[in-house]
Amino acid sequence: MKVQISRVLLEQIMSKAAADPNEVCGLLMGDAGRIAGIRSAANVASDPARHFELDPAVLIAAHRAARAGGERIVGHYHSHPSGVPVPSATDAASAAADGSLWLIAGGGVARLWIATAGEAGKVRFEEALLDIM
Repeated sequence: MKVQISRVLLEQIMSKAAADPNEVCGLLMGDAGRIAGIRSAANVASDPARHFELDPAVLIAAHRAARAGGERIVGHYHSHPSGVPVPSATDAASAAADGSLWLIAGGGVARLWIATAGEAGKVRFEEALLDIM
């Protein structure tokens, strides 16, 4: 699968990731095949250097806006300060096999993943191609 994102949005995510020693996170907004916007969120995880948890207020506001006709949530982004932009075991444990996008930034690189159903009810991540516009 190929998903479009503007260079400006991708650079915003990469800048946030590079500027923070903790995991940064936010929502990806858009539609099938296109990330049209992002919503930054505070990382409220108890150990933000190793995990992320989106600020629930940002998530609720985004769902409300989508129900009112705004952009819908297609996934989220977060960073891996370790520099490896691959889903971790923690990511897999907290993911739902719902087709949502996971954009992970680390080491100056961003990679896009789709959460799908794997074996025995576990989540499997399939890499998608970022089409930078």
